[in-house]
Amino acid sequence: MQRALALAKTVRLHKIHSRLLMMWMTVALSTCSAIAATDVDALRARALEVFAPLPAKMPGAEHDTRELIALGRKLFFDKNLSTNKTTSCNTCHEMGSRAKYRGESIGATGKSTARNSPTVLNAGFHFAQFWDGRSADLQSQARVPMLNPDEMGMPVEAELLKRLRESGNYQRQFARSFPDKSEPFNIENITRAIAAYERTLITHDRFDDFLKGSDRALSRAERKGLKLFLDFGCARCHNGSALGGNSFQKTGLKNPYANMNDLGRATITGNEADRFKFKVPSLRNVVLTPPYFHDGQVATLTEAIRLMGYLQLDRQLTRAEVESIETFLHSLSDLQLALRPNTGFLGR
Repeated sequence: MQRALALAKTVRLHKIHSRLLMMWMTVALSTCSAIAATDVDALRARALEVFAPLPAKMPGAEHDTRELIALGRKLFFDKNLSTNKTTSCNTCHEMGSRAKYRGESIGATGKSTARNSPTVLNAGFHFAQFWDGRSADLQSQARVPMLNPDEMGMPVEAELLKRLRESGNYQRQFARSFPDKSEPFNIENITRAIAAYERTLITHDRFDDFLKGSDRALSRAERKGLKLFLDFGCARCHNGSALGGNSFQKTGLKNPYANMNDLGRATITGNEADRFKFKVPSLRNVVLTPPYFHDGQVATLTEAIRLMGYLQLDRQLTRAEVESIETFLHSLSDLQLALRPNTGFLGR
C-alpha cells in the first residue's frame, strides 16, 4: 500500500513538473518572439529613415494613355530605329534578366559605347539619365541613342521618320496615340511614346513588402545583410526609393578606381570637381543586371560589393560580410524576374 501511494505521489509530482516546464518554455518562447519582433521593427524603422517603397506610378505617367504605351513598347523593341536595322533599345537595355556579361555595350555598327548600358527598370524614378546625368528625363534620354553614331547610328531624323511612315501599323498607332495632331510623325512624339512605355517598368520586390510591414518578407540572413548595409554606411549613397539614382558621387572616393580614363560628369560640366563622378546606380534588381560599374568591367556582384567597400569606404570587407550584403541585395529583385528570369519584363 505504501509503495503504491509513493508511486502515485511521484506521478503527480512528475505531472506538476512537466506542466511547470511547459509553462516556462511557453513564456521563454514568447519572450524570444517578442524580442525578435522588436528587433525586426527596429530594423524596419531604421531602414525607413533612408529608404522608401517604390511608388505605384512614375512621374509623368498620369498623362500616358494605353495607346501611347503600346506604341512606345513597339518602338522600344523595333530594330528599324537603327541605321542598319540590327539594334533596338532593348538590344542594350534588355528587359530579360540574367544577361550575358558583355562589359562595354556595342552599338549598331560594332563600335563600343565605352560605358555599360544601365537597366531601364525603374529608371523614371532617377533624378537624371545616363551615367553622367546629361539628360534630365526619360524622353530626352530616348532621343540621344538613335542619332548617336556609336549607338543606333541613324544619320538624320528624316530617315527615321521615313521608315516609320512606311509602316501601316505605325500609321494607325501614331494616329490613335496622337489624335489631335494632323502630322503625328515627329521625333518628339517618338521619344514621348518610348518614355511612356518605360514609365510602366516598375518592379515589385520583397524588400518593399518588408518596408510596408511584412516581417516574413525578408529572411533572417537578409535582415542581417540589411543591418550591415546600414552599419557600414552604404545607404549614404544608395538611398531613397530606388536605393540610388538620386545623386552623383565620385567613384574612388577613398581609394582610386583602376579606370582613370573616363572623367565622368566632368565631361559634361567642365568642372574639375566633377572628375570621376557618376550617377549612383539604383540597387533595385542589381542581382539580375550584371555587369557592374560605369565601364561594365566588374563581372560579379560579389566582386562589386568587395570593391565598393574598398573604393568608397576604405574598408576591406570580409568574405562573410560580402556574402551577407549580397544576400540582402537578393531581396531587391523583382518577383516576376526572380521566379522566371528568362521570360523578360514587358511592363505592367
